[in-house]
Amino acid sequence: MLLALLNLPALFLIVAALVSGLFVGWYVGWRLAKRGLTRSNEQIGNSRANDASSLSSHLLNATLNEMREGLLVIDRDMRVLTANRAAQQLVFNLGGDGIFSRRLTELTRNPAIYDAFLDGIRGTERSGVKVETYGPERRVFDLRVVPLRSAADGGISGALGIFFDVTRLERLELVRQEFLSNVSHELRTPLTSIIALTETLEDGALADSQNNRRFLSIIKKNSTRMHRLIDDILELSAIEAGNVKVSREWVPLRLLVEDIVGSLSAGTSRNVSLDNQIPSNAKVFADPHRLAQMLTNLIDNAVKFNRDGGKVTIRYETHNSDHILVEDTGEGIPAHHLDRLFERFYRVDRARSRDLGGTGLGLAIVKHLAKAHGGEVSVESRFGEGTVFTIELPRHIEEAHREESPSKLTAAG
Repeated sequence: MLLALLNLPALFLIVAALVSGLFVGWYVGWRLAKRGLTRSNEQIGNSRANDASSLSSHLLNATLNEMREGLLVIDRDMRVLTANRAAQQLVFNLGGDGIFSRRLTELTRNPAIYDAFLDGIRGTERSGVKVETYGPERRVFDLRVVPLRSAADGGISGALGIFFDVTRLERLELVRQEFLSNVSHELRTPLTSIIALTETLEDGALADSQNNRRFLSIIKKNSTRMHRLIDDILELSAIEAGNVKVSREWVPLRLLVEDIVGSLSAGTSRNVSLDNQIPSNAKVFADPHRLAQMLTNLIDNAVKFNRDGGKVTIRYETHNSDHILVEDTGEGIPAHHLDRLFERFYRVDRARSRDLGGTGLGLAIVKHLAKAHGGEVSVESRFGEGTVFTIELPRHIEEAHREESPSKLTAAG
């Protein structure tokens, strides 16, 4: 026991030495680790800076290349410094890196582009420069060029140009102008007739019992034509603007066609027979009012433009979608007219169409109503033999199963 007590200080010294050794070892290791960590942080910092620079470069390139607008930068010698993908492909019809370091005159002979960038080099900003290019297709650009100034001395070091693709806007403007021109023409013709006959009646023809009623009949006819034209314009505008809602339901097709055929037969003096070959159980998933509007237009046209003693047949076929066919035995439509047949105011025979009371908007309305149903309308024609218009409507699978299930249950019972 005494020996053990005498050995306590020695044991304490040993433990203290061990603790001191552990502390010193930890301290030295911590210092070395800190020094190594500092160097590692410097390396990591440099690596992160390089990564950030690389990321910024990739982000900038991606942003420029995904722009719809073409971007082109040139130096004072009119050589290309950089260009995004849109400029290479849309404006200059080039790919890869073949555009860089080349003179602008090597890339294009378009004087509008050259003059705009030359003004930029001289310190003048240009905007609203119309540029037309003729590659695989004609394109129109609105070009803006600004000078680039050096940050050191403020001198001009190059020029930057942005090409805004306005091809679609120009096409829409042409369509608008054509539409206004057609509307003005379509309204001017009946208005001229109404004004002339009104003046004739005012000058004394009102007392002419042989002609006054005929004049009034012509005035009424032209007034009705103008009213129908305005109605069609408003209807087409509403459909194109998406303001017409299509409320689809299962429509008994044969009954709908019978009503249309009966109405048109009573209102025409043409010697044309109408044959409804729609099966009695045929149903289509559509808006009944809009479907009647489409079929009335197509069947009415088939009657009007048919030959004397001709025939109009309405048929139904079902594949992956429902097809409603309106076939006539008329003179047919020349092939070069078929692609434009559904355009607004487009007519194969303008004089005959006006005489028959057409506005030139009926087929355009049919096309947009078919699209509103998620379907299409198409035409096939052989000149001298006849024409077939087809309305294609998608089937509603869930509703089709619901319609079929009661009959299956009845048969099973």
